[in-house]
Amino acid sequence: MTAEGNSPSAVQKANLKRLCGWLEQLRLRYNQRYVLQVGDDYETSADVEPLIINSAYRSAAVNKAVGGSAQSNHLTGCAVDIRCIGMEQALRYAVLLIDLSDEQKQDFDELLLERNARGAYWLHFAVRPPEVGNRHKIAFIK
Repeated sequence: MTAEGNSPSAVQKANLKRLCGWLEQLRLRYNQRYVLQVGDDYETSADVEPLIINSAYRSAAVNKAVGGSAQSNHLTGCAVDIRCIGMEQALRYAVLLIDLSDEQKQDFDELLLERNARGAYWLHFAVRPPEVGNRHKIAFIK
């Protein structure tokens, strides 16, 4: 499916921007804790690993085409699916996001560790605007 007709509104872009703040912190902490060696510079190291995003904002048509929930946080630009190389990386991402939430005293809506029938893992993470409220839902979904 093409991205045509899958452009976020200004409100959805603001939600994506909020979500990206969390993702930048996740990438930084993951690399500092699990990838870089003592003394490596995060800004210049060639060893820094990216976060691989499978999905973020989805229009209603795209969401339906991929089998997403009609109430999905992807529809509002509040959710992201992060590709993981196995269960271990998914758990590490989850722990880092929970730690961030605790340290910054900011809640998230969903932190779902998911796996499909082919054995691929991903982490679904969602943060809603504070005025909407976040449920702090954590689950393993298979």
